[in-house]
Amino acid sequence: MLAVADSDSYLKWAAGLLDAMPSDWVTELLVVRSPIAPSESQIQAAVSGTRIGRAGGSGEGGGGLPPVLAARRLRRAAERFRPDVVLLACTGPVVDVLAAEILDDLRPRPAFVSGLPGISVPATEKAWLYRSGCELFVVHSGREVREFAAIGAALGGGGSAAGGGVALARLPYLDLGGPVPAERDRVIFATQAKVPRRREERETVLLALAALAEARPDLDVVVKLRGRDSERQTHNERHHYERLWLAMAGEGRVRFATGPMHEHLSRAAGFVTVSSTAALEAIAAGVPLLILSDFGVSAEMINLVFEGSGCLGTLDDLAKGEFRVPDGEWCRANYFHDDAESDWLDRIRELAAAAGEGGLAPARSLLDGPEHAAARRRARLRLEVPPRVLRYGYRARRRVRRYLKAL
Repeated sequence: MLAVADSDSYLKWAAGLLDAMPSDWVTELLVVRSPIAPSESQIQAAVSGTRIGRAGGSGEGGGGLPPVLAARRLRRAAERFRPDVVLLACTGPVVDVLAAEILDDLRPRPAFVSGLPGISVPATEKAWLYRSGCELFVVHSGREVREFAAIGAALGGGGSAAGGGVALARLPYLDLGGPVPAERDRVIFATQAKVPRRREERETVLLALAALAEARPDLDVVVKLRGRDSERQTHNERHHYERLWLAMAGEGRVRFATGPMHEHLSRAAGFVTVSSTAALEAIAAGVPLLILSDFGVSAEMINLVFEGSGCLGTLDDLAKGEFRVPDGEWCRANYFHDDAESDWLDRIRELAAAAGEGGLAPARSLLDGPEHAAARRRARLRLEVPPRVLRYGYRARRRVRRYLKAL
């Protein structure tokens, strides 16, 4: 299996899925160059705790971290590797252009597998459309399987033969925890790039964390960042927490850190987030947690799935250090299903066998029409043009627009 990732969160997901595969499967992990490609430190954090991280990487020629390759070099690497299955662990537009154009005519044709790297409730048509050119769509709870299967049945696309469709897998990074230190003295706030959106809302979170740090000097209050302000993430973060903290004078005992989440959780006495898949990692690690509801509980806040979990709370609860233990029934219904229910490996075996025999019927993408051609060209441009050149182009375009508007 060849796995291709384009950002920090998808790379973490891909490394975890490869780690969960049988040890005798031959696998390769690569990063496609794009404006959101992870930095070296983000790559190290993403593969930490997996076989790839322990072995020092998996890439062209072996050794080192997974390499970041331009689209053409990625294509040549795929031709040399001749995979039976390609895992497209990428954002939607990148999955679409890789499956439909850049890797489309590999021979023998591999099966394409994609999916989503975290909480995907509620399921969206947009996520399905971008991945409808893949034979298999991997998600992580029974609810997600049902919702995406319903979307697939209504819209079409995706795989329909040889095990195609929607498959269930346990979130791979729920099992990365190592030995637990004797002392748990850390409170972890896991950031989410998209929510809350408003600067003022993010500042209230920082103030509550500062209040907790002031009231509990025995606790190490940490804002766990996906990346520093200069690093890119899967989603753009308009109001970066560390930048906000510095603008607020940056005084107090709150500190900011990057690195693997499972290492931070090993020292955690409590965990808090507005919305982050890391909440599930905290549950798996046995860390009491708090899902902030002050900004709403909705699909827009990406925290709807936590209704009924027993983990919702407020900024006042955070300032007082009051954390929750999740409801067991909710856990079993959401992401902590029995391993026997996961069918993704069996489905991939079937697809690999069909691909090896040359009998795989390619999935039909719903974005192949002329009305989607321009968007696909833009997505391909982001993979083929160096990010620095793209930034120059975007800046020049904005300047021209401002000039024309001023005329």
